[in-house]
Amino acid sequence: MKGYEGKKAVITGGTHGMGMAVAKSLLAGGAEVILTGRNLKNVEDARRVLGEQAYVIQSDVSLLEDIDTLGAYVAERFGKIDFVHINAGIATLEPFTEVTESSYDKTFDVNTKGAFFTVQRLAPFIREGGSIILTSSVADEGGTPGMSVYGASKAALRSLASGFAAELLPRGIRVNVVSPGFINTPTMGVAGFSESERAAFEKLGDQITPMKRHGSPEEVAKAVLFLAFEATYTTGAKLTVDGGLGQRLSVE
Repeated sequence: MKGYEGKKAVITGGTHGMGMAVAKSLLAGGAEVILTGRNLKNVEDARRVLGEQAYVIQSDVSLLEDIDTLGAYVAERFGKIDFVHINAGIATLEPFTEVTESSYDKTFDVNTKGAFFTVQRLAPFIREGGSIILTSSVADEGGTPGMSVYGASKAALRSLASGFAAELLPRGIRVNVVSPGFINTPTMGVAGFSESERAAFEKLGDQITPMKRHGSPEEVAKAVLFLAFEATYTTGAKLTVDGGLGQRLSVE
């Protein structure tokens, strides 16, 4: 069954991991999808994997000129769209004593400023009754050593989503958030890991997550698409996809 037949979607940060899983599900359901990535190799790999079903373009959400170019491309290729997934993000494990102005700005430029101006640029193309999903993180609440700036950028993103939801209510556009925990993606969501660091981070995630495992990109995609198309009486909400980590469940 082609459950997304006739739908048009845009995914930022869609060339691998969770964004790619959302794109594959949409395409399998008959949708047309524009997806973006900053890394040229990932863009080219995504084109090979998805073929002509998807429109994959190189775009950096931290650059306003790239956001504007994306908007023009969406207008030309699709005209109107049904769904936007703001998934592009960056995380760096960095003790607060080692944070520099440059690393601070880079995190907020991608996770917060880029998200804001992408929504602002694409919102005019979203049909009445459409939806926007933003990818946050379980780190958008509480505190974790080495993730102060990242957590703050995602908390700001969560707040922006509430503002978007209120401002887009008159057009019937719903805005919601997914907050993943430890998800088994190529980068584990953190830039610059060595193989040993990645293995240690993965082991830690399995230990502290109540369900004792990582989630898959496909599990996140199911949550994203539920909020995007099925949860028609839900806006301004956050859905955690974290194996119980954010709920601080006690496991014997």
